[in-house]
Amino acid sequence: MRDPIYKTRPIEPNPARLGGKVVYEDIFLSEAFSNCYLIKTSEGLIQINAGMAIEAPVIKKNFDTFSADQVAYLILTQGHVDHVGGVQFFRDHNPKMKVIAGSSNAEHQNYENRLSQFRANRSAFAFTEKFLEIFKYYEENNITDFPAQDAPTPDILIEDTFSFTLGKKKFEVYSLPGAETNDSVIVWMPEEEICFTGNIFGCPFGHFPNLFTIRGDRYRDPLVVLEAVEFVKSLEPKIIMYGHHDPVIGKQLIADELSALGGAINFVHEKVVSGMNAGSTLPELMESINLPAEIEVGEGYGKVSWSVKAIWEYYAGWFHHQSTTELYNIPRNAISDDLVRMIGTEAMEVKAKDNFTEGKYQEALHFLDILRESGKLSAAGRSLYADILQLLLKEADNFWLESWLKEEINKLKR
Repeated sequence: MRDPIYKTRPIEPNPARLGGKVVYEDIFLSEAFSNCYLIKTSEGLIQINAGMAIEAPVIKKNFDTFSADQVAYLILTQGHVDHVGGVQFFRDHNPKMKVIAGSSNAEHQNYENRLSQFRANRSAFAFTEKFLEIFKYYEENNITDFPAQDAPTPDILIEDTFSFTLGKKKFEVYSLPGAETNDSVIVWMPEEEICFTGNIFGCPFGHFPNLFTIRGDRYRDPLVVLEAVEFVKSLEPKIIMYGHHDPVIGKQLIADELSALGGAINFVHEKVVSGMNAGSTLPELMESINLPAEIEVGEGYGKVSWSVKAIWEYYAGWFHHQSTTELYNIPRNAISDDLVRMIGTEAMEVKAKDNFTEGKYQEALHFLDILRESGKLSAAGRSLYADILQLLLKEADNFWLESWLKEEINKLKR
C-alpha cells in the first residue's frame, strides 16, 4: 500500500546557506530558494540553475568545495527570479559558459520584470522574515558583497529538445511547460536514468500543484501540468533531482508518486468541468471536491480547493454570474460603512461572536471584515478576529495559508 511521500519531505523553500552535498557520484547539490546543482565531467562542469543574485556568492562557495573547474553550460529550468538572478555572477567567473533555457524564457522574464514591484509587494507576507534572517546570517559569515539581480539573455533556446555530450556524459534537455512557468525545461541523463525536473510539478514534490498562487501569478493550465507529469513518468527515472530539498530516489517510488499526482490533477480537473456543465456553483465545488485515498497527495503548497477555483476561472473568467455588480467598478466593501451604521457595531460583533461559538469561523470573518473595512472594529472585535485566525492557523497545513494567517494576526496586534 502506498505511503505518500509528501508526509516525509519538507515543504517551504529557504534561501541558500553555506554547505551542500554530493547527492550522486559526480552531482553536487546546493540548496537555495530553488535548488542549484553542479555535475562534474572530464571536460568541464554542467550547472543547473543560478539562484537569486543574493544567493549566488553562497552557491559558488558551496560549489567550489566540490570542484573549481570551469562551467561549460548553465541550464535554467525556468525563468523565475530564484533561477536566473545569479546568471551574470556565474558568467563573470566562467567566461566561456553557455546558458541554456526554454524558448519562452524571454517572455517569462519580461512578464516577471513588468510586474516586479507588484509581485514583490504581494509576496512580502511570506518572505520578509526569511530575507531578514538570511541577510543577518550572511553578515555573520562575512558575505556582504552581492551582485545585482540578473535578467539574462540565454545563449541557447530550446524549442523542443537539445542533446549534447560533455566528458562522455550524455544530456538531453526537453522544453516542457509545467506547473510554474511556460518556459520550463527538464534535463535527462539517459545513461544514469536521472531527471532534473526543477519545479515542473510545483514547489514541493508530492503535493498538488499551485494552479494559482495567492502571491499573484498567471493561472496555470491543469492539462499542461498533467502532460508534464506524464512525460517525466514515461522516462522511468530512477532518481529525480527536484527543485527543492533532497532528490527523490527509487524507480517504483517515483512511478507511484507521479501516477498519484497525475491522477489527482486529472480527477480535480474532470470534477470541476463536469460540475460546471451540471450547473454547480463554484462554492459548492470548492466544498465537495476531495481526493480519493488512492491518489492522495499533499496540499502544503497548492490546495485542491484553490485549484478548483483556479480551474473554474481559467475556463470561465472572473464573471461568476452572481451579481450585476461584478460587471462594474464599485466593490461590495464600498457600502461597509453604511451597513455598520444601519445594523450597529455591537450587533454585528455579537453576531460574529455567535458564529464563532458555533464554529462558523468564515461567517464570523465576513461580519468582522465589514467592521474592519469601515474602521469600526472595536478592540474586542480585533481580539475575536485574531482568535479566529489563530484557530484557522492551527488547522492549516499549507505554506501560503500559514504565511497569510500569521501576517494577518500580526497586523491585528499592531
